Amino acid sequence: MNDAVLILGAGGFIGHHLARTIADGGREVIAATRLPVAFEHPGVRNVTAPWDDPSQFAHWLPHCAAVVHAASSSTPGSSAAQPQLDGNLRTTLALIEALQSVPRRLLFLSSGGTLYGDRTEPAREDDPLRPRSYHAAGKIAAEYFIHAWADQYDGDAVILRPSNVYGPGQTSKRGFGIVATAFEHALSNTPLTILGDGRTVRDYLYVDDLADAVRKVLDTRLLPGAPACNLSSGSALELNALLDRIDRITGRPLQRVFQPARPIDIRSIALDNSRAKALFDWEPAVDLEDGLERTWEWHQQQA
Repeated sequence: MNDAVLILGAGGFIGHHLARTIADGGREVIAATRLPVAFEHPGVRNVTAPWDDPSQFAHWLPHCAAVVHAASSSTPGSSAAQPQLDGNLRTTLALIEALQSVPRRLLFLSSGGTLYGDRTEPAREDDPLRPRSYHAAGKIAAEYFIHAWADQYDGDAVILRPSNVYGPGQTSKRGFGIVATAFEHALSNTPLTILGDGRTVRDYLYVDDLADAVRKVLDTRLLPGAPACNLSSGSALELNALLDRIDRITGRPLQRVFQPARPIDIRSIALDNSRAKALFDWEPAVDLEDGLERTWEWHQQQA
C-alpha cells in the first residue's frame, strides 16, 4: 500500500478540484468515475465502474491509503419527490462493505447546508439533525452507516459537512449552485428565477478552501471513529445581498424573478466551523468578494 488516495466522484465539480489539489501535493490519485473523464494532471489516474458493488472497490482499495467519497447524483431539488437509492446510498453501502475486508481511511463529504434545518444560531455538529429534503435524509443515512462501520471494524473515518461550495469549474444545476447560476444568467442577460423572497441566509465556501480542508484531514491522524466537522466560511448572508455583490462584480445587474419557495427550502442556516479549526488547524482563506471575482473571471473565459 502507498499513500495514494481513491476519490469517488472525481468527475464532479468538487471531486475534480480535490483530485488536482491532492495530486499537486505529491500523492497519487485514483479518480473513480462512472464514465471516462480527462484529467490533465500526470498524477491522476482515471478508473471507471458503476461503483455499486463491493468487488469494484475491493480491486482498488489495496492500492490506496485513503478514500474520499465525494460522489452524489442528487441535489435537494432533484430529490424533492424521489427518494433515491441508486447512485447515492447504494454506492456508499458498497464502499463500506468493501472496507470491512480492506480497511482504509474514509473521508465522506456530507452536506452542512441541508442537515440541520432552519437555525437562528450557527449550527454545531452535535445539534439535532432535521433534514427537510430526501437528499439531506440520504446524507444522514450514509453518515449513520459510516458510524456503524467505524464502530464495528475500528474504522477511521471523518465526515465533512461543507456549506454551499462555489468556485471556478462549477456549472449550474436546476435548484442548485446559485453562484454559478447567477453568473451564467449575467453572461446571457436572462432573468434569474429566485424561489422565495431572496432573504434566505446561507454560507458560501470557496472550493479551494474545501480542498485545503480535505488535504489537512488526510494528513492528520485520528483515533478510530467517525467525527463530523462543519466546513464554512463563517460569514453567512442573505441571498439578495449575495446577488448585490454579484451585480457589482459583473456590472450586469440581474433581473430577479421571484417565485414561491418550495417546502424543502431552508430559510436560514449558518455553520459553526470551530471543530474543524481545532482538529485540523484549518482556516478558510478566500473571502467571498475574492472568491466571487475569481469565479466570474472563470465564467468569462468559458463564454
